[in-house]
Amino acid sequence: MSSRGTMPLLDHLRELRSRVIKATFFILIFSALGWINYNEIITRLSEPVCDLKLAQESGLSQCGALFISGVLGPLNLQLKVSFLSGLIFAAPFWLYQIWAFVAPALSKKEKRNSVFFIIAATPFFAAGAYLAFYILPMAIRVLFGFTPEALGNLVRFDDYLDFVLRLIIVFGLAFELPVFLVSLNLVGVLSGKSILRPWRFAIFGITFFVAAFSPTADPLSMAALALPLIALYFGAGGIAILVDKKRDRKKSKISIDEAAPIDRPESI
Repeated sequence: MSSRGTMPLLDHLRELRSRVIKATFFILIFSALGWINYNEIITRLSEPVCDLKLAQESGLSQCGALFISGVLGPLNLQLKVSFLSGLIFAAPFWLYQIWAFVAPALSKKEKRNSVFFIIAATPFFAAGAYLAFYILPMAIRVLFGFTPEALGNLVRFDDYLDFVLRLIIVFGLAFELPVFLVSLNLVGVLSGKSILRPWRFAIFGITFFVAAFSPTADPLSMAALALPLIALYFGAGGIAILVDKKRDRKKSKISIDEAAPIDRPESI
């Protein structure tokens, strides 16, 4: 391995396999916790549509417009909710594995700077997930508002929870954009100017990403994701420019110190 930490292809594949195994391990652990706390999770996630806890305590056979169909429907629902919950709650760990896969190619100083990614990834993912859950009731009301009058709208419970959990995952991952940008700047891969220079394409890319991957097509939820992402993009670019200026001042100071003549005692 060289001073920059470069590795042959086979070593990269071994490293990738190791990171995938570790990420899968954490996802499975949290999926098991999701299985154990399954009822609490679905009770919380179903609140925008119905009060599932009240329905269970009252012994009701139906909760609002939600229903489960098929012999394997309840089992498939619990498996899906457990896995997606594990994916969400294990996000800090598998996000770190993604970054750690890049870390061997970095110098020791750059690895120290990458600590920022580890510290910031979790709260940013949590902020995106919280925003998704916050706008969820409004998005549900908007989408249900398209139901024609005099017609009922029965919703499969597994489809609904799949929609909710995918919304949370998409929002959480989207909020990692500034973390990746600033981290790449700290390790010297991207400059602040290179981040902000294609700002028109960045805005278009963010809008396209939101339209393509957001589980809901209503303008409210798409705007709630796109506008913060655009703000975070410019914020990350601004932070990167400040880091570049600080780095340039430090380099200039080192250059001046190296160029300064060394005072030698005069010979007698």
